[in-house]
Amino acid sequence: MSSLYSKYVPLAKKACEFLTASPDPFFVVKNCVTKLEKNGYKKLDGSSSAFTGQLIAGGKYYYIVEYSTIVAFAVGPKFIPSNSFGFHIIGGHTDSPNLKLKPRSKRNASGCTLLGVQCYGGGLWHTWFDRDLSVSGRVLVQQKPKDVDGRSYNTPQSRILKTEQRLVNLEDPIARISTLAIHLQTGEERGAFKVNKENHTSPIIATTTTTAPTPKIGLLVEPNDAAKTALEKEIDSQVNVTSSTTSSKWQEAQEPLLLKSIAEKLKIEVESIVDFELNLYDTQPASLGGITKEFLYSARLDNLATVFVALESLSDHSTFEDSSDVSVVVFFDHEEVGSNSAQGAGSPVMVDCISRISTALNGGATTNPDMHNACIRKSFVLSIDQAHALHPNYAAKHEATHAPLINGGIVVKTNSNQRYATNGVTGFVVRELGRICDIPVQEFVVRNDCPCGSTIGPEISAKTGIRVVDAGMPQLSMHSCREMMGIADLSHGVDMFTAFFNHFRSIDDNLSKDIV
Repeated sequence: MSSLYSKYVPLAKKACEFLTASPDPFFVVKNCVTKLEKNGYKKLDGSSSAFTGQLIAGGKYYYIVEYSTIVAFAVGPKFIPSNSFGFHIIGGHTDSPNLKLKPRSKRNASGCTLLGVQCYGGGLWHTWFDRDLSVSGRVLVQQKPKDVDGRSYNTPQSRILKTEQRLVNLEDPIARISTLAIHLQTGEERGAFKVNKENHTSPIIATTTTTAPTPKIGLLVEPNDAAKTALEKEIDSQVNVTSSTTSSKWQEAQEPLLLKSIAEKLKIEVESIVDFELNLYDTQPASLGGITKEFLYSARLDNLATVFVALESLSDHSTFEDSSDVSVVVFFDHEEVGSNSAQGAGSPVMVDCISRISTALNGGATTNPDMHNACIRKSFVLSIDQAHALHPNYAAKHEATHAPLINGGIVVKTNSNQRYATNGVTGFVVRELGRICDIPVQEFVVRNDCPCGSTIGPEISAKTGIRVVDAGMPQLSMHSCREMMGIADLSHGVDMFTAFFNHFRSIDDNLSKDIV
């Protein structure tokens, strides 16, 4: 390994572990919680309990929204309620383009058992073909009713049962979307691999028939459904129960093999599974690559690289010993599909975060509108999402003077049509942090003849009035099943985010708010 990159390897290996262990937003949040609690962060009940009376200067906290969005924050040790303060926020997202199971996942075709899936987000779907896939996500588990003293469960109230949310990761490669052999394609089809998202993306998990050699003549008997039928009968014996105990109609629409695998993994009975929210993911673990090990190869770099790096910066809050502000990370779900959900950046999550924390730090008193506006003016958001690195095979796709390089540093993203929220002042803040802390900073704008993606930045800026800059670490193959970035940029990210938490207040205090 080149000595040039050896110093970046320890952090990169930690990133690989995090990425591999986080196949979907639910596991992302779970792994964030593990790291936060290891570093002394206290869980708050974000749904039912008031924060008032629980927050103190120097305190570290987190709360969860719908278990796929997480807010974590640290109150500066020098925080004084009577003094004006601001929120220094890093925003990212927990979701990535993937394939999600349909509500009725059972599907059979041409002698094969498949899963019905939906395409989530704008994925490069052809990259999901011929990958070894598994399933992970959230499962709703309902307790079976107990017949107490012979009572029947024939009223609505008596049918209400306790339901738990469980996470499941089957881990093994149980599914595969196979490409069509080249010999069965026309020349035109070979030249343009066009994916029909409805017809071509269903993964195969088994055959619907079995074959066996005939003992007498050694030939294969006609395909039969014996094994499949036996398994389905076994499962049907569990799921065909009365509506007072579970939703058998829902189970009838699911693939029995999948239900059985989930039940075995969770050590529960099949009949207790009443719903799920499951995703497919590539089982190949994240790894270091390149001849000098300077690259990170992984699924979901967009945007779990941001989540990992921001969490590294916030979790070691001991470095913010001079802070009198509130340092925050917010990782939203549903960025890849527009952010308009109860836990997306278009929801009240960010506004509520600022309001609830401000109120709690003010002793529960309603925040004066003037004080609130002053707080907003002292706040700042780094909207961090991965950036497009210059591709050596497609260099013409980049604007020549705004072509970020892998391992070249954090990228400031600008778009005059407000697809990104960066302006002259907010972009300056990132460059100034880079200047004072010796962190490399690059620039990106999309070509005028190319479309431009968007981020949570404009959404947050419009809803809160807080200044926002859009930035990120450069990568290749964005929205592919497997992506690629430089390991040095992980360290550049940690350095930039730590510098932001430590030095933004001083930079902002020295930035004139008037035009002279």
